[in-house]
Amino acid sequence: MRPMHANTEALLKFFEYDHLPPHLQEISKPLHDLAHQFAAKLDGPELTVGLRKLLEAKDAFVRSAL
Repeated sequence: MRPMHANTEALLKFFEYDHLPPHLQEISKPLHDLAHQFAAKLDGPELTVGLRKLLEAKDAFVRSAL
């Protein structure tokens, strides 16, 4: 596995979901998995932009489930 850019690693931490209650983990996990899939295949500034937007979407989906 190739090393990840520090920005990518920093963003991926925000996709963790173990601390959430089970009903919110169910919402968050697919977005965590997707973020990690993209990070494993892509690189560069556009990956960072995409991860930020995916993080915004994840936050909105989790909030909608509250």
